[in-house]
Amino acid sequence: MNKSLLRIILLIILITGITLVVVYSKEISPSIIENWINDFGILAPLVFMLMYVLGTVLFFPGAALTLVGGALFGPVYGTFYNLTGATIGAAISFLIARYMLSDYVEQKTGGRMKQLKDGVENEGWRFIAFVRLVPLFPFNLLNYALGLTRIKFSHYVIASYICMLPGGFAYTYFGYIGKEAATGGDGLIQKSLMALALVAVILFLPRFISALRRAPMLDVESLKQKLESNEDIIILDVRTAEDFTGEQGHIHNAKNIAVEELASRIEELSRYAEKTIAIVCRTNRCSAKAAQILTDNGFNHVHIVKQGMADWIKKGFAVET
Repeated sequence: MNKSLLRIILLIILITGITLVVVYSKEISPSIIENWINDFGILAPLVFMLMYVLGTVLFFPGAALTLVGGALFGPVYGTFYNLTGATIGAAISFLIARYMLSDYVEQKTGGRMKQLKDGVENEGWRFIAFVRLVPLFPFNLLNYALGLTRIKFSHYVIASYICMLPGGFAYTYFGYIGKEAATGGDGLIQKSLMALALVAVILFLPRFISALRRAPMLDVESLKQKLESNEDIIILDVRTAEDFTGEQGHIHNAKNIAVEELASRIEELSRYAEKTIAIVCRTNRCSAKAAQILTDNGFNHVHIVKQGMADWIKKGFAVET
């Protein structure tokens, strides 16, 4: 059979399966899944993991399955079965996208989309770790999307399994607590307090990870040394045009795009995606906002110039107006 034809047939089967699951998933409650899995007795863990794998590939809500895993198998075994099923399913989704769609996407990708794709690939396992620890994107869709990149499969699987552990354990524990509450288990108050502590950890994770990803600081002395040694560094001044040419002036060869306009003018910087960019502004907070915009758009070597033009002028370094 022609390879292209086989791809099309498999794609049609996949889309049909996803459509059926999306349409009928609301009719399948966690209690129905729990009762069905229980009927398999000693084989229940294996059947459950297979169901989780299939559900991940076909876009069945993972949260419902995770809660069922906790209710059926407890917080420890439930976490293991949930994570194993989710990771295998994520790996299969990744491979489907890589071998069925990546060539087509590679040909059609350009402009800002290519910049984002390149940014994800350059971060590699670090990006996987971030999106798994802080689930900002739908899990099932993200698995396919990441398969369209050139991220190493081994990095994807290992980083996914490890970094899904905190959230996976938390949601599994919620499923376990729900079952305990329904059946009147012992120590419910202590277990509920543990669940609240897990919620606090999950809520804190985005702030912690954002702090780790924050653009590094660069003092003005270091910036001046880099410029004098002719390092390939781009100075991006994100103050307003009036400030750029005003009393404070600006650093020689700096490029000016106000932080308020940066997101809409990001294409103007696309050729600098792989270069070191030093951001200058009035305050570190303003620079951090600009750095976040650049990082979100695939720029990988962004630095904040500490205290910006204020410190540059304070040190007596040359400016242009």
